Amino acid sequence: MNPEHDYKAINKATWNVKTEAHLISDFYDVEGFLNGKSSLNSIEMDLLGDVKGKKILHLQCHFGQDSLSLARLGAHVTAVDLSDVAIKNAKQLANKLELDTTFICCDVYDLPNHLDDTFDIIYTSYGTIGWLPDLDQWAQLISKFLKPKGEFVFVEFHPVVWVFDDDFDKIIYRYFKSDAIIETETGTYADREANMTQQSITWNHSLSEVITSLLQNNLELKAFQEFDYSPYDCFSHTVEVQPKQFRIKHLEDKLPMVYALKAIKN
Repeated sequence: MNPEHDYKAINKATWNVKTEAHLISDFYDVEGFLNGKSSLNSIEMDLLGDVKGKKILHLQCHFGQDSLSLARLGAHVTAVDLSDVAIKNAKQLANKLELDTTFICCDVYDLPNHLDDTFDIIYTSYGTIGWLPDLDQWAQLISKFLKPKGEFVFVEFHPVVWVFDDDFDKIIYRYFKSDAIIETETGTYADREANMTQQSITWNHSLSEVITSLLQNNLELKAFQEFDYSPYDCFSHTVEVQPKQFRIKHLEDKLPMVYALKAIKN
């Protein structure tokens, strides 16, 4: 059987295993988070602005740190993730922090069967769309759940990053979407030494594919930026050039590593 047909089950199992490792990792620093540290970066905060009183839908929220960081700022947050282990832990964090946040466990594409509401802002960030095969369906969802004049704020690793091998020595993948990329990984970006091996099924999505999917679904681009660093130390051979700014050491500042955009629903 082609594993691509079962990508949701395979990736859900992967993220359940990853979540267990991430909860105890220095990378996610759950203790610091519980003590008041925000998980949000300046890249997304500059686009989100003041969220107090806003209804926010957070797609592919992992175990909810960004969702809860937004709730701490006064937003009314509903958040969604495929991993039941992630959502269970997100709910536990929300209870500990006494934050009234709604967490839904489902595949993003299945969200209309779990939610009937509209939002001021939809937010998703860092390592999300690679897990989705169809961006037109993704953009349809965003348009469906946004209020008129609602904002979509999206921050993602730049597609140029994903064409390289893990050592950033060779280009081995297409920049443009093609067949699913099926890989087996040991460890995880948050803890490379973690004793775990899991399969993943992902897709590369070019900038044109992302932007076209939004434009074709009644979303108007209002801001677009590219950055020559990652705010996360989640790649091989990185160097921290400023606090929370990581680059691939031998590629210096030559590579776009993150992009960010804001779109408004017409």
